[in-house]
Amino acid sequence: MAKDHIVQTGAAILRQKAAPLATKDLHSRRTAALLKKMSAALAKEPYGVALAAPQVGEPLRIFVIAGRVFKKNKEEPKDPPDMVFINPKLVKKSRGKKEVSEGCLSVRGKYGSVLRHEKASVRALDARGAPFIYHGSGLLSQIFQHELDHLEGVLYTDKAVTLQDEQKEN
Repeated sequence: MAKDHIVQTGAAILRQKAAPLATKDLHSRRTAALLKKMSAALAKEPYGVALAAPQVGEPLRIFVIAGRVFKKNKEEPKDPPDMVFINPKLVKKSRGKKEVSEGCLSVRGKYGSVLRHEKASVRALDARGAPFIYHGSGLLSQIFQHELDHLEGVLYTDKAVTLQDEQKEN
């Protein structure tokens, strides 16, 4: 993991089912450091929209969505803060599915299309340990499903309808 701070496909941790974060660890220095590490890694990725803890080497049920996903318009001077989901659970999903284009920071150089529910709701704890439910459609629903798959040891390439190598720009 020398240059790339994000675990890449082939690493065993990406195939493990992640463990829930224990209540006693919610406010620990270790958890705070992990959340900071995840946000920092995500900030370095111009095309990354979210990151699951296993992608930075921690087999825990946590994912972070980049604040830029929640930006109302591009002219806003600052991105909202990243959104933390601890011990997330999918609580509702639409019947309707759509084929959407996906990539992954742990599967560099590939992209494909995956069939995802158009809407999804997730229940989780925030960084302070407060419970919440967040409803998402479109990109947000797709992110929820992609990150929840990571926490189950599933990569988008396992579900891809199509898969191809990324085209290099000259």
